[in-house]
Amino acid sequence: MLFIFKGTQKCLLLLLLLFGGLKNTQAQTDTATKTATPQSAEEEDFSQYDNIGFSEAGAKRFCSPKIEGLSPQKLIGLGFDFQASHNMDLDSFNSNLLSGNAHTYAINNASGIRFNCNIPVISKTNIVWQLGANYWETKYNRADEGPSLPFFPNPVANALINNGLRTLGLNTTIFKPLNETNFILFQGSTDLNGDYDWNLMPMKYLKYSAAVIYGKRPSERKQWGLGLSRTYRVGELNYIPILMFNYTDAKNKWGTEILFPARAHVRRTINPRNMLFAGYELEGQSYRLYRDNYLRNEDLEIRRGEIRLRLVYECSIKEFLWLSIQAGYRINYRYNVDRLENGNEILRAFGILSKEAYVMNNKLSNPLYFNISLNLVSP
Repeated sequence: MLFIFKGTQKCLLLLLLLFGGLKNTQAQTDTATKTATPQSAEEEDFSQYDNIGFSEAGAKRFCSPKIEGLSPQKLIGLGFDFQASHNMDLDSFNSNLLSGNAHTYAINNASGIRFNCNIPVISKTNIVWQLGANYWETKYNRADEGPSLPFFPNPVANALINNGLRTLGLNTTIFKPLNETNFILFQGSTDLNGDYDWNLMPMKYLKYSAAVIYGKRPSERKQWGLGLSRTYRVGELNYIPILMFNYTDAKNKWGTEILFPARAHVRRTINPRNMLFAGYELEGQSYRLYRDNYLRNEDLEIRRGEIRLRLVYECSIKEFLWLSIQAGYRINYRYNVDRLENGNEILRAFGILSKEAYVMNNKLSNPLYFNISLNLVSP
Protein backbone atom coordinates (compact mmCIF):
# COMPACT_ATOMS: atom_id res chain seq x y z
CA MET A 1 0.00 0.00 0.00
CA LEU A 2 2.77 2.38 0.85
CA PHE A 3 4.49 1.58 -2.41
CA ILE A 4 1.33 2.27 -4.38
CA PHE A 5 0.73 5.54 -2.54
CA LYS A 6 4.26 6.73 -3.15
CA GLY A 7 3.95 5.84 -6.86
CA THR A 8 0.70 7.72 -7.07
CA GLN A 9 2.31 10.80 -5.48
CA LYS A 10 5.04 10.76 -8.07
CA CYS A 11 2.50 10.55 -10.90
CA LEU A 12 0.44 13.40 -9.46
CA LEU A 13 3.59 15.47 -9.04
CA LEU A 14 4.57 14.89 -12.67
CA LEU A 15 1.08 15.78 -13.86
CA LEU A 16 1.11 19.01 -11.83
CA LEU A 17 4.50 20.00 -13.26
CA LEU A 18 3.37 19.25 -16.82
CA PHE A 19 0.13 21.18 -16.41
CA GLY A 20 1.93 24.13 -14.94
CA GLY A 21 4.43 24.20 -17.84
CA LEU A 22 1.69 24.13 -20.44
CA LYS A 23 -0.19 26.88 -18.66
CA ASN A 24 2.96 28.97 -18.45
CA THR A 25 3.66 28.37 -22.14
CA GLN A 26 0.15 29.39 -23.08
CA ALA A 27 0.47 32.47 -20.96
CA GLN A 28 3.72 33.43 -22.71
CA THR A 29 2.17 32.78 -26.11
CA ASP A 30 -0.86 34.84 -25.28
CA THR A 31 1.33 37.64 -24.03
CA ALA A 32 3.45 37.54 -27.19
CA THR A 33 0.34 37.47 -29.32
CA LYS A 34 -1.21 40.35 -27.46
CA THR A 35 2.03 42.28 -27.77
CA ALA A 36 2.60 41.52 -31.49
CA THR A 37 -0.94 42.07 -32.69
CA PRO A 38 -1.02 45.87 -32.33
CA GLN A 39 2.41 46.18 -34.03
CA SER A 40 1.33 43.97 -36.96
CA ALA A 41 -1.89 45.90 -37.36
CA GLU A 42 0.04 49.18 -37.38
CA GLU A 43 2.38 47.96 -40.19
CA GLU A 44 -0.60 47.09 -42.40
CA ASP A 45 -2.32 50.43 -41.95
CA PHE A 46 -1.64 51.94 -45.39
CA SER A 47 -3.73 55.02 -44.73
CA GLN A 48 -0.64 56.75 -43.38
CA TYR A 49 0.74 56.87 -46.97
CA ASP A 50 -2.26 58.69 -48.44
CA ASN A 51 -0.56 62.10 -48.45
CA ILE A 52 2.82 60.94 -49.78
CA GLY A 53 3.67 62.07 -53.37
CA PHE A 54 6.23 60.81 -55.88
CA SER A 55 9.14 62.99 -57.01
CA GLU A 56 8.27 62.68 -60.75
CA ALA A 57 4.53 63.24 -60.36
CA GLY A 58 4.89 66.93 -61.22
CA ALA A 59 7.62 66.50 -63.85
CA LYS A 60 6.88 67.79 -67.36
CA ARG A 61 6.23 65.10 -69.96
CA PHE A 62 7.38 65.29 -73.60
CA CYS A 63 6.29 63.57 -76.79
CA SER A 64 8.54 61.12 -78.62
CA PRO A 65 9.94 61.73 -82.14
CA LYS A 66 8.70 58.27 -83.18
CA ILE A 67 5.32 56.61 -83.58
CA GLU A 68 4.36 52.94 -83.57
CA GLY A 69 5.06 51.01 -86.77
CA LEU A 70 7.32 53.62 -88.38
CA SER A 71 10.18 52.22 -90.46
CA PRO A 72 13.44 52.05 -88.49
CA GLN A 73 15.77 55.03 -88.68
CA LYS A 74 18.89 54.39 -90.74
CA LEU A 75 22.05 55.28 -88.82
CA ILE A 76 24.64 54.20 -91.42
CA GLY A 77 23.94 53.15 -95.01
CA LEU A 78 26.02 52.12 -98.01
CA GLY A 79 24.33 51.57 -101.36
CA PHE A 80 24.54 51.54 -105.13
CA ASP A 81 22.25 53.43 -107.52
CA PHE A 82 21.76 52.35 -111.15
CA GLN A 83 19.80 54.00 -113.98
CA ALA A 84 19.19 52.03 -117.17
CA SER A 85 19.90 53.29 -120.69
CA HIS A 86 18.51 56.69 -121.65
CA ASN A 87 19.27 59.72 -123.82
CA MET A 88 20.91 62.99 -122.81
CA ASP A 89 19.63 65.80 -125.04
CA LEU A 90 21.91 68.83 -124.66
CA ASP A 91 20.95 72.06 -126.39
CA SER A 92 23.25 74.71 -127.74
CA PHE A 93 24.10 77.69 -125.54
CA ASN A 94 21.57 80.48 -125.42
CA SER A 95 24.37 83.04 -125.61
CA ASN A 96 26.68 84.42 -128.29
CA LEU A 97 29.53 84.38 -125.79
CA LEU A 98 29.44 80.58 -125.42
CA SER A 99 29.84 77.96 -128.12
CA GLY A 100 28.61 74.40 -128.17
CA ASN A 101 26.58 72.28 -130.55
CA ALA A 102 23.24 70.71 -129.68
CA HIS A 103 23.47 66.93 -129.65
CA THR A 104 21.75 63.83 -128.28
CA TYR A 105 24.03 61.44 -126.41
CA ALA A 106 23.06 57.83 -125.84
CA ILE A 107 23.82 56.81 -122.24
CA ASN A 108 24.22 53.11 -121.53
CA ASN A 109 23.66 53.68 -117.82
CA ALA A 110 24.25 56.15 -115.02
CA SER A 111 25.40 54.76 -111.69
CA GLY A 112 27.27 55.50 -108.50
CA ILE A 113 27.71 54.66 -104.85
CA ARG A 114 25.75 56.32 -102.08
CA PHE A 115 26.81 56.64 -98.46
CA ASN A 116 24.98 58.28 -95.60
CA CYS A 117 25.15 58.31 -91.82
CA ASN A 118 23.00 59.90 -89.13
CA ILE A 119 24.42 59.64 -85.61
CA PRO A 120 22.64 60.77 -82.39
CA VAL A 121 24.62 63.38 -80.44
CA ILE A 122 22.04 64.15 -77.74
CA SER A 123 19.09 61.86 -77.03
CA LYS A 124 16.99 63.07 -74.10
CA THR A 125 13.28 63.25 -73.43
CA ASN A 126 13.31 67.04 -73.90
CA ILE A 127 15.57 67.22 -77.00
CA VAL A 128 17.04 64.95 -79.68
CA TRP A 129 19.98 66.19 -81.78
CA GLN A 130 21.59 64.25 -84.64
CA LEU A 131 24.47 64.92 -87.01
CA GLY A 132 24.93 63.26 -90.38
CA ALA A 133 27.02 63.10 -93.53
CA ASN A 134 26.42 61.87 -97.08
CA TYR A 135 28.23 61.20 -100.33
CA TRP A 136 26.47 60.54 -103.68
CA GLU A 137 27.90 60.21 -107.16
CA THR A 138 26.54 59.76 -110.67
CA LYS A 139 28.80 58.55 -113.48
CA TYR A 140 27.50 58.56 -117.05
CA ASN A 141 28.53 55.62 -119.24
CA ARG A 142 28.13 56.73 -122.86
CA ALA A 143 27.06 54.18 -125.45
CA ASP A 144 29.58 53.40 -128.18
CA GLU A 145 29.07 55.61 -131.22
CA GLY A 146 31.97 54.69 -133.42
CA PRO A 147 35.50 55.69 -132.30
CA SER A 148 35.69 57.06 -128.79
CA LEU A 149 36.12 60.81 -128.81
CA PRO A 150 38.41 62.44 -126.22
CA PHE A 151 36.36 65.63 -126.45
CA PHE A 152 32.65 66.05 -127.22
CA PRO A 153 31.24 68.82 -129.42
CA ASN A 154 29.54 70.35 -126.37
CA PRO A 155 31.75 71.32 -123.38
CA VAL A 156 28.91 70.56 -120.95
CA ALA A 157 28.68 67.04 -122.37
CA ASN A 158 32.43 66.72 -122.00
CA ALA A 159 32.18 67.72 -118.32
CA LEU A 160 29.23 65.44 -117.54
CA ILE A 161 30.33 62.30 -119.37
CA ASN A 162 34.02 62.51 -118.49
CA ASN A 163 33.67 63.80 -114.93
CA GLY A 164 30.23 62.84 -113.64
CA LEU A 165 28.47 64.61 -110.76
CA ARG A 166 29.05 64.36 -107.02
CA THR A 167 27.52 65.51 -103.75
CA LEU A 168 29.34 65.67 -100.43
CA GLY A 169 27.41 67.05 -97.49
CA LEU A 170 26.78 67.46 -93.79
CA ASN A 171 23.38 67.67 -92.13
CA THR A 172 21.77 68.10 -88.74
CA THR A 173 18.35 67.32 -87.27
CA ILE A 174 16.93 68.74 -84.04
CA PHE A 175 13.67 67.46 -82.54
CA LYS A 176 12.42 69.71 -79.73
CA PRO A 177 9.26 68.52 -77.95
CA LEU A 178 7.28 71.33 -76.33
CA ASN A 179 4.94 69.13 -74.27
CA GLU A 180 3.18 65.75 -74.53
CA THR A 181 1.75 66.46 -78.02
CA ASN A 182 3.49 69.44 -79.66
CA PHE A 183 6.99 69.66 -81.11
CA ILE A 184 9.31 71.60 -83.41
CA LEU A 185 11.49 69.81 -85.96
CA PHE A 186 14.48 71.49 -87.64
CA GLN A 187 16.61 70.06 -90.44
CA GLY A 188 19.59 71.76 -92.03
CA SER A 189 22.24 70.70 -94.54
CA THR A 190 25.19 72.03 -96.48
CA ASP A 191 26.38 70.33 -99.67
CA LEU A 192 29.28 70.63 -102.09
CA ASN A 193 27.88 69.70 -105.53
CA GLY A 194 29.78 69.60 -108.78
CA ASP A 195 31.81 67.69 -111.35
CA TYR A 196 34.91 67.69 -109.09
CA ASP A 197 37.12 64.71 -108.33
CA TRP A 198 38.96 64.06 -105.05
CA ASN A 199 40.45 67.55 -105.41
CA LEU A 200 37.44 69.27 -103.91
CA MET A 201 36.06 72.60 -104.98
CA PRO A 202 36.47 75.67 -102.74
CA MET A 203 33.99 75.93 -99.87
CA LYS A 204 32.54 79.12 -101.35
CA TYR A 205 30.46 76.88 -103.67
CA LEU A 206 28.55 75.25 -100.81
CA LYS A 207 24.75 75.06 -101.07
CA TYR A 208 22.57 75.43 -97.98
CA SER A 209 19.16 73.88 -97.34
CA ALA A 210 16.90 74.01 -94.30
CA ALA A 211 13.40 73.14 -93.11
CA VAL A 212 11.43 73.88 -89.96
CA ILE A 213 8.19 72.14 -88.97
CA TYR A 214 5.70 72.75 -86.17
CA GLY A 215 3.86 69.54 -85.46
CA LYS A 216 1.62 67.49 -83.22
CA ARG A 217 1.68 63.90 -82.00
CA PRO A 218 -1.90 63.35 -80.82
CA SER A 219 -1.46 59.59 -80.31
CA GLU A 220 1.09 56.78 -80.38
CA ARG A 221 0.11 56.10 -84.01
CA LYS A 222 -0.15 59.57 -85.57
CA GLN A 223 2.20 62.50 -86.16
CA TRP A 224 1.67 65.53 -88.40
CA GLY A 225 3.11 68.98 -88.95
CA LEU A 226 3.34 72.06 -91.20
CA GLY A 227 6.44 74.02 -92.09
CA LEU A 228 8.62 75.85 -94.58
CA SER A 229 11.64 74.63 -96.54
CA ARG A 230 14.57 76.17 -98.38
CA THR A 231 15.45 73.45 -100.86
CA TYR A 232 17.25 72.43 -104.07
CA ARG A 233 15.28 69.20 -104.59
CA VAL A 234 13.82 70.45 -107.86
CA GLY A 235 17.31 71.43 -109.05
CA GLU A 236 17.26 75.10 -108.20
CA LEU A 237 16.69 77.21 -105.12
CA ASN A 238 13.07 77.41 -103.95
CA TYR A 239 11.17 78.29 -100.78
CA ILE A 240 8.15 76.01 -100.42
CA PRO A 241 5.64 74.98 -97.72
CA ILE A 242 5.87 71.39 -96.47
CA LEU A 243 3.47 68.91 -94.89
CA MET A 244 4.47 65.98 -92.68
CA PHE A 245 2.05 63.14 -91.96
CA ASN A 246 3.11 59.83 -90.40
CA TYR A 247 0.41 57.33 -89.48
CA THR A 248 -0.03 53.67 -88.50
CA ASP A 249 -3.39 51.90 -88.32
CA ALA A 250 -4.65 50.09 -85.21
CA LYS A 251 -3.55 46.66 -86.51
CA ASN A 252 -0.06 47.94 -87.44
CA LYS A 253 -0.48 46.69 -91.01
CA TRP A 254 -0.85 49.89 -93.03
CA GLY A 255 0.56 53.36 -92.65
CA THR A 256 1.96 56.46 -94.32
CA GLU A 257 5.33 58.20 -94.20
CA ILE A 258 4.94 61.59 -95.87
CA LEU A 259 7.04 64.73 -96.05
CA PHE A 260 5.26 66.47 -98.93
CA PRO A 261 6.36 67.53 -101.51
CA ALA A 262 9.80 65.94 -100.96
CA ARG A 263 8.49 62.36 -100.61
CA ALA A 264 5.36 60.36 -99.86
CA HIS A 265 4.95 56.62 -99.28
CA VAL A 266 2.25 54.16 -98.28
CA ARG A 267 3.66 51.48 -95.95
CA ARG A 268 2.57 47.84 -95.72
CA THR A 269 3.99 46.03 -92.71
CA ILE A 270 4.25 42.29 -93.34
CA ASN A 271 5.79 41.88 -89.90
CA PRO A 272 8.13 44.10 -87.82
CA ARG A 273 11.13 42.79 -89.82
CA ASN A 274 9.64 43.05 -93.34
CA MET A 275 8.08 46.18 -94.88
CA LEU A 276 6.87 47.27 -98.33
CA PHE A 277 6.55 50.88 -99.53
CA ALA A 278 4.97 52.47 -102.60
CA GLY A 279 5.36 56.15 -103.47
CA TYR A 280 7.76 58.73 -104.82
CA GLU A 281 10.67 60.97 -103.87
CA LEU A 282 12.06 64.17 -105.36
CA GLU A 283 15.81 64.25 -105.83
CA GLY A 284 17.87 67.17 -107.01
CA GLN A 285 20.70 69.59 -106.50
CA SER A 286 22.48 72.43 -108.22
CA TYR A 287 25.91 71.26 -109.47
CA ARG A 288 28.81 73.57 -110.17
CA LEU A 289 30.63 72.93 -113.48
CA TYR A 290 34.09 73.46 -112.06
CA ARG A 291 36.82 71.33 -113.61
CA ASP A 292 36.59 72.96 -117.03
CA ASN A 293 38.11 76.44 -116.84
CA TYR A 294 35.88 77.71 -119.63
CA LEU A 295 32.68 76.66 -117.83
CA ARG A 296 33.91 77.67 -114.37
CA ASN A 297 34.78 81.18 -115.48
CA GLU A 298 31.25 81.58 -116.83
CA ASP A 299 29.72 80.64 -113.44
CA LEU A 300 27.64 77.81 -114.91
CA GLU A 301 25.70 75.22 -112.92
CA ILE A 302 23.55 72.18 -113.78
CA ARG A 303 20.05 72.45 -112.28
CA ARG A 304 19.22 68.79 -111.83
CA GLY A 305 15.82 67.69 -110.51
CA GLU A 306 14.01 64.36 -110.88
CA ILE A 307 10.97 62.46 -109.66
CA ARG A 308 11.44 58.84 -108.63
CA LEU A 309 8.29 56.68 -108.67
CA ARG A 310 9.21 53.54 -106.77
CA LEU A 311 8.49 50.39 -104.85
CA VAL A 312 10.71 49.70 -101.84
CA TYR A 313 11.23 46.49 -99.88
CA GLU A 314 13.09 46.64 -96.57
CA CYS A 315 13.90 43.70 -94.32
CA SER A 316 16.09 42.79 -91.37
CA ILE A 317 18.97 40.49 -92.31
CA LYS A 318 20.22 40.11 -88.77
CA GLU A 319 19.13 42.14 -85.76
CA PHE A 320 19.88 45.80 -86.64
CA LEU A 321 21.33 45.16 -90.13
CA TRP A 322 18.66 45.87 -92.77
CA LEU A 323 18.55 45.47 -96.54
CA SER A 324 16.73 48.04 -98.70
CA ILE A 325 15.83 47.40 -102.35
CA GLN A 326 14.26 50.04 -104.59
CA ALA A 327 12.94 49.65 -108.12
CA GLY A 328 11.10 52.29 -110.08
CA TYR A 329 10.93 54.88 -112.84
CA ARG A 330 13.09 58.01 -112.89
CA ILE A 331 11.31 61.03 -114.46
CA ASN A 332 13.40 64.02 -115.51
CA TYR A 333 12.04 67.26 -114.08
CA ARG A 334 14.91 69.64 -114.88
CA TYR A 335 18.43 69.37 -116.27
CA ASN A 336 19.10 72.90 -117.50
CA VAL A 337 22.27 74.96 -117.26
CA ASP A 338 22.00 78.29 -115.47
CA ARG A 339 24.42 81.14 -114.82
CA LEU A 340 24.98 82.95 -111.54
CA GLU A 341 24.39 86.68 -111.48
CA ASN A 342 27.25 88.44 -109.70
CA GLY A 343 27.93 85.21 -107.89
CA ASN A 344 24.29 84.81 -106.78
CA GLU A 345 21.68 82.35 -107.96
CA ILE A 346 18.68 83.50 -109.93
CA LEU A 347 15.61 82.95 -107.73
CA ARG A 348 13.12 81.61 -110.23
CA ALA A 349 10.52 80.09 -107.87
CA PHE A 350 9.04 77.77 -110.52
CA GLY A 351 9.35 80.55 -113.09
CA ILE A 352 7.13 82.95 -111.18
CA LEU A 353 9.78 85.43 -110.05
CA SER A 354 12.09 85.32 -113.08
CA LYS A 355 11.35 84.71 -116.74
CA GLU A 356 15.01 84.95 -117.75
CA ALA A 357 16.00 82.16 -120.11
CA TYR A 358 18.38 79.38 -119.06
CA VAL A 359 21.81 79.26 -120.66
CA MET A 360 20.98 75.74 -121.93
CA ASN A 361 17.63 73.93 -122.06
CA ASN A 362 18.48 70.25 -121.69
CA LYS A 363 16.49 67.10 -121.21
CA LEU A 364 17.04 63.51 -120.08
CA SER A 365 14.79 60.68 -121.20
CA ASN A 366 13.20 58.60 -118.44
CA PRO A 367 14.72 55.20 -117.58
CA LEU A 368 13.99 52.49 -115.08
CA TYR A 369 16.23 52.65 -112.04
CA PHE A 370 17.39 50.32 -109.28
CA ASN A 371 18.89 50.99 -105.86
CA ILE A 372 20.20 48.59 -103.22
CA SER A 373 21.72 49.38 -99.82
CA LEU A 374 22.75 47.86 -96.52
CA ASN A 375 21.80 49.87 -93.46
CA LEU A 376 22.54 49.80 -89.77
CA VAL A 377 19.32 50.95 -88.09
CA SER A 378 18.49 52.26 -84.63
CA PRO A 379 17.13 49.82 -82.02
